[in-house]
Amino acid sequence: MNKIIAGIMVVISSFGLSGNKSDSDPSTWSNKKIDNWFSKKEWAEGWKVNPDASVNKREFAVSYFKNNDRWEKAFRFLKNSNLLHLEVKRYDIDGDNLYATISEYNTKNEETTNFEAHRKYIDIQYVISGKEIMNIAPLSTVKDVVTSYDETKDIEFLTVVKKVAYIASRDNFFIFFPDDAHRPGLKDGVNAPVRKVVIKLRAN
Repeated sequence: MNKIIAGIMVVISSFGLSGNKSDSDPSTWSNKKIDNWFSKKEWAEGWKVNPDASVNKREFAVSYFKNNDRWEKAFRFLKNSNLLHLEVKRYDIDGDNLYATISEYNTKNEETTNFEAHRKYIDIQYVISGKEIMNIAPLSTVKDVVTSYDETKDIEFLTVVKKVAYIASRDNFFIFFPDDAHRPGLKDGVNAPVRKVVIKLRAN
């Protein structure tokens, strides 16, 4: 009898362990669970800006649970910094694992700008003031490599077959993963000044 009870306990325990593993592995979550986690915005650390509709929720959740500490520090930086008045330069948050760059520039013409992609870092891009167009395309739609991957700068420049355009303003932020080719900084009608923060979060 004791052996039977012990066997039942082992089975229950194994189910419990696998359940815990599933809870901490968003790649196994249902779409509904991903949506619920994302919409609660507990991950935002109190930062009130909304994620753009282009953000890959599942990929974000997987990365967040993998590198929770980095994502928390990133969103705390965004919440607690006076982004409008920070000096234009790089800010180390966690050395090369996580840093932010404040930049100011005039938006560019689409015909003179190529797509870019990164392998080591994830981008969080937020337009602090002004407005620009962001083009996004999966790497599977790449047509030509314009400039080969530079490991030191973690960047390559590309052309794509198909793209989607999004408006970036102070009301939304974007997250670009290594599978996302992107072309930010494009003019919305006319060339105009923009102030932006880009947070580079090491993917691995």
